[in-house]
Amino acid sequence: MLRRSFVAVLAATALAAAACGGSSKPATSGDALSPTDPNSVSGDITVLTNRTDLVTDGTMQKYADQFKQLYPKVNVKFEGVTDYEGEVKIRMNTENYGDVLLIPNTVSTDDYPKYFASLGSAADVSAKYSFTDKAKVNDKVYGVAGFAYVNGFVYNKDVWSQAGVTAWPATPEEFIADLQAIKSKTQSTPYYTNYHDGWPLSSWSSVVGSVSCDPKANDKLATTDPWAAGADLATGDSLLYDIVKNKLSETDPTTTNWEDSKGALGTGKIATMWLGSWSIVQMQDAAKKAGKDPSVIGYMPFPKQVDGKFCSVVAPDYQYAINSHSKNKAAARAWFDWFIDKSDSAAVNQAVSAVKGAPMPPALQPFTQAGVKFIELSQAEAPKLTKIDNASEVGISKPDYRQKIVDTARGAAPGDLKGIFTDLSKRWTGAAKTVS
Repeated sequence: MLRRSFVAVLAATALAAAACGGSSKPATSGDALSPTDPNSVSGDITVLTNRTDLVTDGTMQKYADQFKQLYPKVNVKFEGVTDYEGEVKIRMNTENYGDVLLIPNTVSTDDYPKYFASLGSAADVSAKYSFTDKAKVNDKVYGVAGFAYVNGFVYNKDVWSQAGVTAWPATPEEFIADLQAIKSKTQSTPYYTNYHDGWPLSSWSSVVGSVSCDPKANDKLATTDPWAAGADLATGDSLLYDIVKNKLSETDPTTTNWEDSKGALGTGKIATMWLGSWSIVQMQDAAKKAGKDPSVIGYMPFPKQVDGKFCSVVAPDYQYAINSHSKNKAAARAWFDWFIDKSDSAAVNQAVSAVKGAPMPPALQPFTQAGVKFIELSQAEAPKLTKIDNASEVGISKPDYRQKIVDTARGAAPGDLKGIFTDLSKRWTGAAKTVS
């Protein structure tokens, strides 16, 4: 299963606090500015990617063939890396880490100029692209995310319709009532936890920001109790508990299977799962394999509104960058520009394009039509949050404590939700007091 950081932004930024090895290497970046004349650009470039499947199935080569029609003198070679984070981090101790690559999460932003060529001034780059703040150093930008995902519930529209639900629930109580309707009026399992694989439960951390509609919600975790009444995590975790407590999820969560769940949602055996929008394509593909219309797969925001509007956090995917040591920076920038600006990679992934003004993909157009407010979370306190999380041993981006919530809700573990929240709050706030 191929996926980008499925846990909210906290999980991705937890790694970003650590600097990549070999950071004492002198800066040699220079600029890699966009070429103006395609016929003047030539050279061979290597593009590193974590999408090994798209390399082996020929998808990336099709992109290269399209690109070559515009840049006939540039030859693009792809290198799929299975252990992308681990291997590329090691390779960055040398100069051999491709011409265009995805920035590993372990590279500190301050070190970007040591490894990557500048893409231009912050004003110029941010005027064209969204999600550039993370890659800004001294008023220059060194990376741009190809696209971004939002968070919400992926669901089978036919099942929800059969249950008589035609509008998105606007409160957790309405959401539970809708799942109750699915249980009583259809043969579908209303909600699927994917408890056994674990990581899908971790994605519940991405409710942070969507509940409060606050771009600083992630930063505020450093100075507040995340499980106080009404807090984002408390709201999300309470909904998960209530789903299981009301027997609206699978009978035995210890037997869940991620791969099987995709086909089950596509055929309507499962109605709903909380996952990032990266999952939409996988569910659509599973529906097609089962002989179903892929348009049966829908996506809805978290059931909470602020000032009458739903909110959804936009979480950028990997950032593309150009190796500061590339011998063919013009050719590398030509590919960079074409792939982000002209290719259909964002649309194919049903993702939010980084190009400002680009249309939403079909699966997310209902969000636009409903006026869902998209927010990008500030990451100013990310290093501190990592320290608090480690010191508290809560594991905010791990499945363990939510597996405990599921077990408690279904009666397989002692206690209640109040007790779980009291314990989490005590550990988290206590650790926060010790972290400077």
